[in-house]
Amino acid sequence: MGAEDYGSSPLPVRTTRYLRPGRHSSPHQLSLPAEAPALVLAVPGAATPASELIAADIAASAGSSCPGATIAAGYLEGSESRLSEVLGDLRSQDGRPPAVVVPLLICPYPEVDEAIAAAVAEADVPILVAGHLGPHPFVAEAMHARLYEAGLARAGRSGRISIVSAADGFVVGAAGDAEAALQVAGVVAVLLASRLTIPAVPTLLDHATLRRAAENLQAAQVTRVVLAPCVIGPEVPAAAMAAITAETGLECAPPLGGYPTIGQLVAIRYGAALEDPKLADVSG
Repeated sequence: MGAEDYGSSPLPVRTTRYLRPGRHSSPHQLSLPAEAPALVLAVPGAATPASELIAADIAASAGSSCPGATIAAGYLEGSESRLSEVLGDLRSQDGRPPAVVVPLLICPYPEVDEAIAAAVAEADVPILVAGHLGPHPFVAEAMHARLYEAGLARAGRSGRISIVSAADGFVVGAAGDAEAALQVAGVVAVLLASRLTIPAVPTLLDHATLRRAAENLQAAQVTRVVLAPCVIGPEVPAAAMAAITAETGLECAPPLGGYPTIGQLVAIRYGAALEDPKLADVSG
């Protein structure tokens, strides 16, 4: 199934190389059979220049990890490149699922998850849905990189501090189902704190809980608290993020966006979905 089968998506990507990973290969490097299902990114919100750029970057990284896979993106809102349209263009061979949908979400997000489920239910063919991306060390790596790029964290834990204004505490803010989001943010906060050897605490991305988390850190003698968003970007509108930072007064790193490890994590979730029994004769 070639990239031309996804005309409703703005970024069909078809890789042509095949890898045969050995036992020491990275977990995101997959070796795929010729008839492997397409990887379809489910992007929250409508297609905008910002969300299309994020999706394209993630597709490129995932494509490097999934040689031979057809990759497309479908959006959950708006009139262009809707996920339902992308899935509607797919055809099944022998009743097997022709695609795996990977949500661009770090945490469960009921409203978005329900929209994905509705689009999948509309499809005329069986579709697999992969798990959410977090928690995972790759999320913490992307978060660390965004903090460093914004001048809010040092490059690593070695003590070679190249940024004199680095924060000395972080609040890791997640969006989605409150309980699940806090659990995911808690794991990522531990991973981030381990990378930087400074405090990091989990919270939700709303001004009240963010403010309380920041005040708790400040009460523990943390003088410069910074917000590290545990979101990819499209699931929280830029205006909402700006309002949150304005209301809390916290400095804020950019969302994780299309950082390469996010695409690698997409590949890992896609690979896990290929273990579904419905694809036993495809991925075996």
